[in-house]
Amino acid sequence: MDIQYLKGVGPKIAKYLNSLGIYTIKDAIYYFPRDYEDRTNIKPIYLLKNDEMVSLIVEVVQIYPSRITKTGRTLNKILFKNETGYISGIWFNQSFIKNVFKIGERVFLYGKVTRQSGEFIMIDPQYEKDYEELPGINPIYSTNKHISQKLFRKIIRNALNYLDQEVEEIFPESIRKIYNLLDIKTALINIHFPANKEILEAAKYRLKFEELLIIQLGLFELKKKYSNNTTSYAMPVCKEMKELKEKLPFELTDAQRRVIREILTDMKKNKPMNRLLQGDVGSGKTIISVIALFNCAMNGYQGVLMAPTEILAEQHFTTISEILKYWNIKVALLVGSMSKKEKEDILKGIAQGDISIVVGTHALLQDKVEFKNLALVITDEQHRFGVRQRAALVNKGYNPHVLVMTATPIPRTLALFMYGDMDISIIDQLPPGRQKVETYFVRPNMREKVYEFVKKELDKGRQAYVICPLVEESEKLEAESVVEMAESLKNDLLKDYSIGILHGKMSSNEKDEIMRKFKQNEIKVLVSTTVVEVGVNVPNATIIVIENAERFGLAQLHQLRGRVGRGNFKSYCILIADAKTDEALERMKIMTKTNNGFEIAEKDLMIRGTGEFFGTKQHGLPELKIANIFKDIDILKVTRDLAKELIEKNSLYQEEYNKLNNKVNQLLDNIDDMISLN
Repeated sequence: MDIQYLKGVGPKIAKYLNSLGIYTIKDAIYYFPRDYEDRTNIKPIYLLKNDEMVSLIVEVVQIYPSRITKTGRTLNKILFKNETGYISGIWFNQSFIKNVFKIGERVFLYGKVTRQSGEFIMIDPQYEKDYEELPGINPIYSTNKHISQKLFRKIIRNALNYLDQEVEEIFPESIRKIYNLLDIKTALINIHFPANKEILEAAKYRLKFEELLIIQLGLFELKKKYSNNTTSYAMPVCKEMKELKEKLPFELTDAQRRVIREILTDMKKNKPMNRLLQGDVGSGKTIISVIALFNCAMNGYQGVLMAPTEILAEQHFTTISEILKYWNIKVALLVGSMSKKEKEDILKGIAQGDISIVVGTHALLQDKVEFKNLALVITDEQHRFGVRQRAALVNKGYNPHVLVMTATPIPRTLALFMYGDMDISIIDQLPPGRQKVETYFVRPNMREKVYEFVKKELDKGRQAYVICPLVEESEKLEAESVVEMAESLKNDLLKDYSIGILHGKMSSNEKDEIMRKFKQNEIKVLVSTTVVEVGVNVPNATIIVIENAERFGLAQLHQLRGRVGRGNFKSYCILIADAKTDEALERMKIMTKTNNGFEIAEKDLMIRGTGEFFGTKQHGLPELKIANIFKDIDILKVTRDLAKELIEKNSLYQEEYNKLNNKVNQLLDNIDDMISLN
């Protein structure tokens, strides 16, 4: 039923709910709280203890003027009281807070108490003005400025009256009994309004269990679907392979040799390879793709490598052409900026089979691109391509072997979950001689000294990146932040150096042109957003300054750092961050301590959870509503074993499992729908 027809909603509030992704009553039921307030712990102020998490109902006594601290942060202080004492709320860099409260009004506060100089304070507490004086454990939802927590709770209570119509139990009693699961209705009521802490945990467990089991059943089914009764091109290792390895200008690492064996073993079979290749920044994934494409070409078939940008495609094309120049293998580049005549010649060569290896961008997806015998499809930085794009390329061949590559390290547990339909190869070793990037974290008041250091590097003939954060999900604001930063540097700290800008609002051609100029050293300083996160090799760039580094996740910071340290020169990453939370400080410390991408990815997951940890939506899987792959590893293992058992015993198709099977089919239909939308 449409959410606007729920009691207390109507068309106006329905629009605000729609912006949160709530369109139906069922959406509301499955819109889970982001946190809970334990109002069973409301205490008088005089009994508070240091480092204690508490709830308080207090009155606003005084609103102090904002002031600047020694570290350059804006401090805002509000004094509160109840019948037994006083406590101050402290907010940093949130000047609006003094306009939120009014003297004399009663508010609800939740947070950690600290005692400083005999005074109780709460730093950045959660607050609720339009609160209900409800005892027990109360849900806190992610809402917007138009919907208070009080109103949202009322909407959820009304939605839960429709449980019988909107929700059905998918687990038979036998499974619920074995795995000690609540029934679905009890779980949903208590995830929103728990009677106590114990039943809240039981509700979370039931809903996480269901979410992880359904997705894993879908992945097993998907893998079975693509592996059963599907034949592909069997390509034995060509006799020239030994000679190719001998002619390489460098020695392969043990990790690269292991991964090459895994891929060539797959290619020997007449079943299509479906493999994910993970390798940290600079681990040498490109040479793996060259060897796989070489083996494909020497077996008389065609291979294709798709990259997300023209500059990266050109880079791959140059590398492949150089390494394979000793053999009579025709390699072609196909990108959008080519002339019509150039494209026509290449398209003809691809269709006739004269071109054995094609490197390109999204231009490869056009209907005009027809292959004679496409047997190998490789996508680089695969999370930049949606499911339908990869499928469109794969569909140009007859069940070709597929290799997807990423430099975004994923902890193995998460990889098994996200890519349960794929085999996984990992390059967990960097080639000798790869530069370690020295990483430093500084506060904003050190900015001038940072750019003095940048100037020293530029005066040596080197180049620099300056990264600006995406402040909001707005291309306009993104562009403004980059332009503003570039102007500021041009007019002051870096006025004697050529500066270029790069941001999401620019066209692909504009971006590629700027990157070409930077690569050719025509631009000394590139001010950019994270569009430079993936792939261009500029060995002369030795320093990257990341402004407002606290706004980035760890994995993203690591990817950005990988833009430097690609040549023979000492390289540096400087994080300028106003890190005011423990979490932000922890991220900065981790970045300065390790260059290991897999370690960083694990820490990132521990700190911020999975969220949309790259590419989940791209892969066609639903975003997790309640489970966390990293924190719920025990549930993941249990549900993975159960999923495997259900598939192997075929009990999934027995009548008692029909409802469970329907959910799995809905998931598979979702993935198939995305694939078919070419």
